[in-house]
Amino acid sequence: METTHFALVLVLGFVSGMRHALDPDHVAAVSTIVAEHRDLWRSSRIGAFWGVGHTVTLAATGVIVLAFKLVIPDRLAVGFELAVGAMLVILGGQILWRVARDRLHIHAHEHGGERHIHLHSHRHGPDHHHAHGRRYEYRSLVVGMIHGLAGSAPLTVLVLSSMRSLAQGLFYLVMFGIGSIAGMVLISTLIGSPFAYTASRFERANHVLRVLAGLASLGFGLAIIYEMGFRSGLWS
Repeated sequence: METTHFALVLVLGFVSGMRHALDPDHVAAVSTIVAEHRDLWRSSRIGAFWGVGHTVTLAATGVIVLAFKLVIPDRLAVGFELAVGAMLVILGGQILWRVARDRLHIHAHEHGGERHIHLHSHRHGPDHHHAHGRRYEYRSLVVGMIHGLAGSAPLTVLVLSSMRSLAQGLFYLVMFGIGSIAGMVLISTLIGSPFAYTASRFERANHVLRVLAGLASLGFGLAIIYEMGFRSGLWS
């Protein structure tokens, strides 16, 4: 009976972690990062880095809370959520600024005596060669860590109230982290697919997708700030 319960705890942790990765604010944040890439492998890595960062802070906070039977103060939890909201606003603003900075213009040229007009951008420079290194992976790691802090309060309350022992709570947190990494790798790959497909084939569609990703992140961020402001009494 005890073994069955323990196995259920592990499965529940993994499934909960995968579902947690699909939260709208998580998807919005990662979308702004994968939107800048045309490589699915890089999009998957970005999701993995987000998941690792999320798991590190969530696990560290969870271990402290479980070991010392602490409860994260509501004001601190609100502060974490406000940080997530501010980060989403910044990420959304950055991608919208990059889209506006891109030099979109009309090219006219001839093929076989016929004149064609198409929309073109030098977003990666006139020769379209560019290199980002690992800065997007590291950005995703930091974003995941901030989200991990924001998610630590409700998760640790759940673990403290439902787990039978410290060991069960720790294993639940581990499986939750693994599930969130797997979930974010999956979702970042799926989100990255249309960006990768349209980047080299449909410049205009890619432009629209990037704008939508930026607006979504900006909107979610402002909504979180607005909600948390009322909860903390900032707007009252």
